[in-house]
Amino acid sequence: MIEAEVHLSLHNFLRSQAGFPSWPHHLTMARLVARALRLGRSALIQVGAVCGYQGRYRTSFVASALMWHGPVIIVAPEAVQQRLLKVEIPRLQQWLQATKPIRTGDDWPDPEFRGLLLTSPEAWLRGQLAAVKPFPTGIPTIIDGVDDLEDWVRHQLTQNIQPYDWDELMLAFPQQAEIIRSARVQLTRELFQHPANPYECYLISQKEVEILNDLYLALDQAKLPIAWKHFWDEFQNINENSSSLPLLWATIARRQGLFSLHCAPIELDKTLSPIWQRQPVVLIGSALEPETEAPLFRQRLGLEDVTCLKFSSDSQAEAIQLYIPYQLPLPNTPEFQAAFIHKVRTLLCLSTTAPGLTVVLIGDVPLKSQVGAILASEFGSRVQVEKTCLDENSILVSGWEFWREHQSVLPAPHLLIIATLPLPSLESPLVAGRVAHYKRSHQDWFRLYLLPTALNELQRAIAPARESQGIVALLDSRVVNRSYGSQILAALSPLARINYLDPSLFSSGNEENSA
Repeated sequence: MIEAEVHLSLHNFLRSQAGFPSWPHHLTMARLVARALRLGRSALIQVGAVCGYQGRYRTSFVASALMWHGPVIIVAPEAVQQRLLKVEIPRLQQWLQATKPIRTGDDWPDPEFRGLLLTSPEAWLRGQLAAVKPFPTGIPTIIDGVDDLEDWVRHQLTQNIQPYDWDELMLAFPQQAEIIRSARVQLTRELFQHPANPYECYLISQKEVEILNDLYLALDQAKLPIAWKHFWDEFQNINENSSSLPLLWATIARRQGLFSLHCAPIELDKTLSPIWQRQPVVLIGSALEPETEAPLFRQRLGLEDVTCLKFSSDSQAEAIQLYIPYQLPLPNTPEFQAAFIHKVRTLLCLSTTAPGLTVVLIGDVPLKSQVGAILASEFGSRVQVEKTCLDENSILVSGWEFWREHQSVLPAPHLLIIATLPLPSLESPLVAGRVAHYKRSHQDWFRLYLLPTALNELQRAIAPARESQGIVALLDSRVVNRSYGSQILAALSPLARINYLDPSLFSSGNEENSA
C-alpha cells in the first residue's frame, strides 16, 4: 500500500539527511496523508504552533504527494510555494527518483495532467466559488496553513463598492445620475458623523441601510454594473428576516473625504460544505483548538466527516519561561498604561546585556504608537515600530498581525513582552458585528469566538520564543484573575513559571531561576 511505501522511503530519506531538522512525527503524518489520498477520505491535522512556524512538517506531505500515482493539488501561500519549489520538492524528487510533473498556476493545466499542481488559496477558493470550476472535481487537495482559512474565505466572499464604482454606476444610469449623486452625498454625511476610531471602519447603521435600499430600488437590477450586482446579491439578506444576516461595514478615508462599502457573510459553513464534498482534502494547521477534533473550527467551516489528528509538542525543547505579574492593573483600567510601560522599562533594563531581539506585542493601536515613542526616547534607534530591518539587539514594537506575517523572517526573540491577551476588540466594528450575530443566536460569543481566536493567535505568536527557549512576559493579569486563565495557561504549555524578575534570568544560567 502507498502508506507502507511512503513510510519506508521517507524513513530512509530522513536517515540519510545529516543535520536535517528533526521532527518526531514525520512518518505518522506522511502515512495519514497517504491514507487520505488512497481512501479519498478527508483529514484535519494540527502540527503544533512551533512546527507550524518552522514548517518542518511539509517534508511529510510533499513525500506522500510525490509518491501518489494520481494528480494532487497543494494549496499554499506564495512564500510557502517558493519554499516547496526550491527546497522541499527538489530534495525529495532526487531521493525518491520521482518523475511526477510539477506545475504552478491558478487553474488546472489540462485534462490529461497527472502531476502536482501548486496554487494559491485565493486562486483555489475563487475557483471553488465560481460558477464554472477551473479545477476538476475528485482531485485530492492538500491545504497548508488553515489557521488563516476563515480569513481567506471571508476575503473572497466580501463584496466591495469602491469610490470609483459610483462613477461607473452613474455612467450605467445617466438618467438617474442625480439620484445616485444624492445617495452618495447622504451616505458621506452619515458615515462621516461616526466618531473616529483606530480601525477607520464602522458598521452600517439602519439609516444608511435605508439609503442604499432606496438607491437600489430606483435602479434597474438587470443593468447594474458587476460590482454593484454582487454587492446587491449579498446586501439583500439585510432586508430578509434571516437568522444569518451579512456583515455590512464602511471604511473611511477622512482626509480624502471618501468611503468604501463592504458586505460579507458571517457564517461560512453553508458556503463551504459543498466544496469539501467535491474532493478529499487534507487540511493542515498549527494550533487550531485544544481538542484534537477541533469541533468549533469544523463547525464554522462546515467540515463534517474528517479524520482528525493533533501532534503533541516536545516538552523539553519547546518550553518557554513565562512571567505573569500578579499585581498589575487590569487592561481596561486607567492605571494600566502607566503600570505596563513601567514594567516594560524594567524588563528592558534587566535584559540590556543579553544579546538578541526583544519584541513588544501590543494590540491596542494608540497604545502601540505611544509605547513606541516613549521607548524610542529612552532606548534610541534600538526601538523600531513594525519594521523588518532590525539590528541584533533591536526592540521591535509590533501589533499582532504584523508579527504574525513577519515572524518567519525575523530572528527568534530572547524576550517577548505581551501587553494584553489577543482577545478581538469589541471596539472593532467587524468584531462587534460577529459578536452581535452570536448574541442573536443566543450563543456564548466569548467561548465560541473571542477565546478560541485569542488562543490560536497567542500560540502562534510565542512559537519563535519557544524555538529560542526565550522568556515570555504576559502582562495581562486577567490570566490569573479570570476563570478562563487556566485555558490560557494550558495553551501556553509547556512552560516554566517565573515568579520574580532578576538580571540573572537573561544570563546563560537562567534555567535555575525558573519556578
